Amino acid sequence: MKKPYLLAAAFTLFTSVVFSQDVIRLQSCSNDMISRQVDSLKTLYGKDGYVLLKEASINMESEFEMPVIVPLTQGSWYQFVFIGDYNSRLYEVRMYDWQERQVIFRQKKWGEIDGNVISYSYIPQFSEFHMMKPVQVNKQKKKNLCGYVMLFKRSGEGNANTAPTTPSADK
Repeated sequence: MKKPYLLAAAFTLFTSVVFSQDVIRLQSCSNDMISRQVDSLKTLYGKDGYVLLKEASINMESEFEMPVIVPLTQGSWYQFVFIGDYNSRLYEVRMYDWQERQVIFRQKKWGEIDGNVISYSYIPQFSEFHMMKPVQVNKQKKKNLCGYVMLFKRSGEGNANTAPTTPSADK
């Protein structure tokens, strides 16, 4: 007679533990300054022969990476952009290939020209998924930091031998 009660108690305890864990969910955010930067960069890269493939505004926490997984095609020329909250002090982006090898690392600090924008070009050696991990550090605001990621691909019309225009702070 005690076994059914014990089983019910164990099941109740198990379900409460499983459902009580915090899950980080991708949520969008809105920031007028970031929106202006996004529009400006879309125009800039569009003139350079890039086509916008993916974009997302993301609600981030200070010092926590937000993984973004994207499929890339071998030999194609991509441009990645991460825009962080203007009030953060540090911005980083790391990108890994399918074998979890770090292929890109970029870091910027507040106060640099376009300090909250990290932009880089990348031509993958293999057609496979890659993971981009942006992070920002903000000492005053720990949660609800706005971030924005964009993935552009060089269109066939652009000259593949010409280097793309990039914001001067990334050189």
